[in-house]
Amino acid sequence: MPISEMQLTKRQLLGGVAAATATLAVFSSAHAAVEVPQPDGEVDMAAVLKPGALPEMVLGKEDAPVTIVEYMSMTCPHCAHFHTTTFDAIRKKYVDTGKVRFIIREFPFDPRAAAAFMLARCNPPKPEEMSTPEQYFAMVSMLFKQQQTWAAADDGRAALLQMAKLAGFTEDSFTKCLTNQKLLDEVNATRERGSKEFGVNATPTFLINGKRFSGDMTVDTMSALIDSLL
Repeated sequence: MPISEMQLTKRQLLGGVAAATATLAVFSSAHAAVEVPQPDGEVDMAAVLKPGALPEMVLGKEDAPVTIVEYMSMTCPHCAHFHTTTFDAIRKKYVDTGKVRFIIREFPFDPRAAAAFMLARCNPPKPEEMSTPEQYFAMVSMLFKQQQTWAAADDGRAALLQMAKLAGFTEDSFTKCLTNQKLLDEVNATRERGSKEFGVNATPTFLINGKRFSGDMTVDTMSALIDSLL
């Protein structure tokens, strides 16, 4: 999925939610011998971990030996595939055991992806407040599992509203969240920083202990990479 140079505005966001803007790919599974993936570049991890426009959505111990920063788009099928087939196993095996700290950062390619990120960031009962990391990761997981339901729907707003209601939003809190210009600007800024400072130009992109890796990973592949760093 190529990077979009579009700067998302509130008007584009609301329009994009109402119109179908995402094309979902069909996946096929390829089984290959497990090997440690090769990075496509290096990054300054100290710079990566400096505070950005939004509070970090992070799981895991701060002193974990491996830090993974994932840049992703909510309408990206490869990101959905990673989070529905790989992430939970990696969380159980490495994050919950103190070996990995996992951070998600927003890299929306279109208005509908930006809207989904904003909903994940908003606390449903009080959309003017930020969600906790656990709320955020749970919302991301739900949206990815149902991606084909809302990402390519003719009426994206209605489809996202239905998803949001499952997470505790009302129509009023849903609207307040998606019309929060400051939050939209911060999501945009997070994407722009990833692109300009760390060379992110596709999703998912993982920044792992100073190396940049592009593309979906299986449980076995990511496990081999993490094990090589422990």
